[in-house]
Amino acid sequence: MADRLTQLQDHLNQLAEHFCNSIGIIQQTATKSTLHQNSDNTTEATPDVTQEGHSHLFATLISHTVRDIDYLIDALPSEKSTTSLQIQSLTQLEKENEAAGEELRATVKEGQALLEEIRSALSGISDEILKTRCSVKP
Repeated sequence: MADRLTQLQDHLNQLAEHFCNSIGIIQQTATKSTLHQNSDNTTEATPDVTQEGHSHLFATLISHTVRDIDYLIDALPSEKSTTSLQIQSLTQLEKENEAAGEELRATVKEGQALLEEIRSALSGISDEILKTRCSVKP
């Protein structure tokens, strides 16, 4: 669990870094916006769209980091998870793993038997082809 908490902390630090970098880029490259007066005597700022590439980049970085953080939080054990429940869960997973292992061994055994049949059939076919070719030549 400590490893997951470390990962979570690293992702939170990364998210804070993305936010700081995005604010820094905005401050560094922002230009003054001009104000227009509409016909109804209200003012409206004209947005500066030169930062579109940076905006998209940081929005993508931030959304990916947030998604990773959500995943890590969901992967943390719940408060209801006690040692006995974890042991019980691990025992169940071990039984399922053993059953899957047995099924895999049986499947491999069947595959090996089929492979042997195919090899035998190919050997028979190649023998027949060779016999036919030898009997055709004068």
